[in-house]
Amino acid sequence: MIHRNLSGVNRAVAFWRQRRPMANPDRVFSGSIAEVYERYLVPLIFEPYAEDLVARLASRAPGRVLELAAGTGVVTRALASVLPDGVSIVATDLNRPMLDHASARGTERPVEWRQADAMQLPFPDESFDAVVCQCGVMFFPDKVKALSEARRVLKPGGVFIFNTWDRIEDNEFAHTVTTALESLFPEDPPRFLARTPHGYWDLPTIKRDLASGGLTGSPQIATIAARSRAESARVPAIGYCQGTPLRTEIEARNASLLGEATDIAADAVAQRFGSGVVDAKIQAHVVTVET
Repeated sequence: MIHRNLSGVNRAVAFWRQRRPMANPDRVFSGSIAEVYERYLVPLIFEPYAEDLVARLASRAPGRVLELAAGTGVVTRALASVLPDGVSIVATDLNRPMLDHASARGTERPVEWRQADAMQLPFPDESFDAVVCQCGVMFFPDKVKALSEARRVLKPGGVFIFNTWDRIEDNEFAHTVTTALESLFPEDPPRFLARTPHGYWDLPTIKRDLASGGLTGSPQIATIAARSRAESARVPAIGYCQGTPLRTEIEARNASLLGEATDIAADAVAQRFGSGVVDAKIQAHVVTVET
């Protein structure tokens, strides 16, 4: 009787799993990814663009700011240190481990941390002077919906500022790592980096999505190149292979090969950029649009 009941329960669980949409693995930053992301990727690629984003926002003197896809808090920390104390900052992210890491590290002054889906924001209409998002829009499955939500929560005369990585070929460490992993998984190479972080770079598409989301003002778009430097080739290899959902892709193919995949990526970076300090190009678009 017990076995028969358990079998029935298992069939029911399987049935509902089939009916329930599975989480998009490209959006899931779980386990140790947050810690590796913060240690390796934040200084490698995110810090210079965070400073740029916050400088653009600070010049507008907003009263209340919403951050989307805050990650481990590199932009949040910059906002809290640059904006006057009277400016309210609400930092959100879909992934609780990333948000927990960010809040645990903390900021110079109080920030409100909220777990939230950018496509369904838990805030009233017209409640923020500015919305800011660093390298997060490309992760939103329905970008138009997310953009329309940003528009909904902005006050009249508000501003939405975000950045998005340019194509992977213009981001040399990411491109090198992605190409290197083809040798380990020739039949099904993991393409997370090209597909998602570097998958939303086409400017006509971005402009069309903004308009469809109700952000009909003429966007200002700047394409900014910078340099990405690390003390060794292993830094970008670990950062990308173990500090992003690329790790999930690798482990889905063969969990025992994560270390080998990281080694292969490190070797490829060293072959292209040298065995000591490595230096590569990174490039992103910065979009500013007013309501």
